[in-house]
Amino acid sequence: MSRMGWQDIRIETERLILRPPQAGDFAGWAAFFADPEATRHMGGPRSEPLAWRHFLMMVGAWNIQGASSFSLIDKRSGQWLGWSGPWDPPGWPGREVGWSLVRAAWGHGYATEAATAVVDWVFRTLGWDEVIHLVTPDNHPSQGVARRLGSGVLRCIEMSEPFSGEVVDVWGQSRDTWLRRRA
Repeated sequence: MSRMGWQDIRIETERLILRPPQAGDFAGWAAFFADPEATRHMGGPRSEPLAWRHFLMMVGAWNIQGASSFSLIDKRSGQWLGWSGPWDPPGWPGREVGWSLVRAAWGHGYATEAATAVVDWVFRTLGWDEVIHLVTPDNHPSQGVARRLGSGVLRCIEMSEPFSGEVVDVWGQSRDTWLRRRA
């Protein structure tokens, strides 16, 4: 009997397919990281080699930890729109669900749709007790997503490596709060 591997994980929402990144997603990933506006709240643009390292870091987290960012695929067009997923490396401020989308996908509710599916998934599948979202104080669109998810600001922190000195607000909520709100 074969066991489902992480490569087979797939979540569907009304408009999106969420699945682990595949090699063909890298072109979208690299284009995202080349865009100064899209990357403004995450350290700015990165070269293609640095985008490649980030891409492989996400795939590696799937392989080692069994969870990481999902690629977001538009069901209608098949286009790669960005990513959303759990992130829990050593030394991180908490178990995070984050999101990043290409500019063409902004303002259509994709981030909230994807992050909702991911938060459901991490509480149900990974058994997390709490989820956080790290949002820079001037990232008003992501603050809106966090609010729509039902999260509130828990604290403000200064990040450590590799984002040393960057100040972020830690938004979040407990599993119980999430489940009560979703009931």
